[in-house]
Amino acid sequence: MPWQLLADAVLTVHLGVVIFVVFGLGVILVGNLRHWRWVNHLWFRLLHLAAIGVVVAQAWLGVICPLTTLEMWLRGRAGKAGYEGGFIQHWMQELLYYEAPPWVFIVLYTGFGLLVLASWWWFPPRRRH
Repeated sequence: MPWQLLADAVLTVHLGVVIFVVFGLGVILVGNLRHWRWVNHLWFRLLHLAAIGVVVAQAWLGVICPLTTLEMWLRGRAGKAGYEGGFIQHWMQELLYYEAPPWVFIVLYTGFGLLVLASWWWFPPRRRH
């Protein structure tokens, strides 16, 4: 079984989720300024809110994301070393050489989640018409 390939696939999906969460808010804000109706569709906004809600809840509960856990397990099966901590923490250290204590990520995730909630007030979602 190609464990490394599966681990890389999970990493790719995880990266896609991160991109959706981070850039999703930007798309909502810019899209509303440009009057793009689709950015306020209820399904898109609910999915985005749920995604950041899960991230914030996991941070506050001290739970590692299941995608991170799965990726590390698959890497272990492939005979590769996993990594400690969460996905964002690991890749910030790898890419930016920056280490931060877990509380920093809790504050960042919570602040971002509050911005997403505020976007619901600034630009309320709409059902399709």
